[in-house]
Amino acid sequence: MAKCGACGPGYATPLDAMKGPREEIVYLPCIYRNTGIQKPDYLATVDVDPKSPHYCQVIHRLPMPNLKDELHHSGWNACSSCFGDTTKSRNRLILPCLISSRIYVVDVGTDPRAPRIHKVVEPVELFWKGNVANPHTSHCLGSGDILISCLGDPSGNGKGGFVLLDGETFEVKGNWEKGGKCPPFGYDFWYQPRHNVLMSTEWGAPKVLAYGFNPVDVEKGHYGRRINVWDWSSHTYLQAIDLGEDSVPLEIRFLHNPDAAEGFVGCSLGGTVHRFYKTEKGDWAAEKVIEVPRKKVQGWLLPDMPGLITDILISLDDRFLYFSNWLHGDIRQYDISNTRQPKLVGQVFLGGSIVRDGPVTVVEDKELQCQPEPLVIKGKRVPGGPQMIQLSLDGKRLYVSSSLYSGWDKQFYPDLVKEGSVMLQVDVDTERGGLKVNTDFLVDFGKEPDGPALAHEIRYPGGDSTSDIWI
Repeated sequence: MAKCGACGPGYATPLDAMKGPREEIVYLPCIYRNTGIQKPDYLATVDVDPKSPHYCQVIHRLPMPNLKDELHHSGWNACSSCFGDTTKSRNRLILPCLISSRIYVVDVGTDPRAPRIHKVVEPVELFWKGNVANPHTSHCLGSGDILISCLGDPSGNGKGGFVLLDGETFEVKGNWEKGGKCPPFGYDFWYQPRHNVLMSTEWGAPKVLAYGFNPVDVEKGHYGRRINVWDWSSHTYLQAIDLGEDSVPLEIRFLHNPDAAEGFVGCSLGGTVHRFYKTEKGDWAAEKVIEVPRKKVQGWLLPDMPGLITDILISLDDRFLYFSNWLHGDIRQYDISNTRQPKLVGQVFLGGSIVRDGPVTVVEDKELQCQPEPLVIKGKRVPGGPQMIQLSLDGKRLYVSSSLYSGWDKQFYPDLVKEGSVMLQVDVDTERGGLKVNTDFLVDFGKEPDGPALAHEIRYPGGDSTSDIWI
């Protein structure tokens, strides 16, 4: 476990975090909703210590007390934003449920290898106290409270609001936002207090996306297209940055340096990465810096297949940016030493929809000479495509899971739902750049005791590059 002792939770700086201990276990929410298996979702603890006899094995499963929650992303009760506060401890994992609108608070401090339920926040608390539903991203604040973004209102309409949880009692305190104005959609967020700003993104209306994707819904305006800018101190909505009608911006990351006034957002449907930045006038703007060309295909939902950038992260030294193309099947690494001109330095294919012997034929490709081979590790053909990613603190290991969201997994990768998802590891060259699949690492969630499960976001007990914010 990464502990600072008398310093409080987390690390003083991102560069200090890079010197933290190697990860030994990771947590992943595992989903049964939409799989046909009538079991609750659960939190899996996976051993990732190469010296352990249980390496690459699920060593503990914590089932939730309800069915069909759709566990999704997780956060902490305390992180590096609380560094220096000796009264705080990173001992509770916050697990919002995308569909049921519950929030589970999990005790990971008493026994990190065997988490237990600490508290359940029922959906009615979010409905009554915040008029929000479908919680998504959770970040702890330096104040001790926990801030959670939401996708919609209790009726399933889009609404980009937030709720605050008390960091000690985990009671819903109400909305974070003030002033009455709210974006039409919500999803992810990141904050940067030194620039008095919070940035949030937009997925879509929960009642539209809940059971699958219909391209017509994009044309009807049921999916998001903007970065939303909030005043950090007054909690008011200031500005919308429009990234285009086919963008659907998902994960957003500021550079880790708390002085930085810039970051990146991955646009799933657009297959683009935009750099957002503070202008000389003091407002915010964005520019497209990476574009993944669509491939012309036969045997698929549409004649043009986007990469579908579903996760994006930045190394703790702000040198490399990584993202996953869930449909095309590749992970990419970019050198962002010049943030305006990212340079592709690593790429690896981990399954995807365009593998050579699959049902899809690529008829025109601006990047590849031929369709990639399917990935087989330890005798298992990897189903689905690379989705959630998490980088080791030192930047040398990239962990990858393959489930996006059960309703969309079922639509785009039916074999993934039948066979279960996987967790893989990619070795990273941190000197010159470069990615290579670790063929000795496979966690197969197709062999779970209650049947194949869909494993999602990866989280380390001691904090990581997507959960810790420095202020």
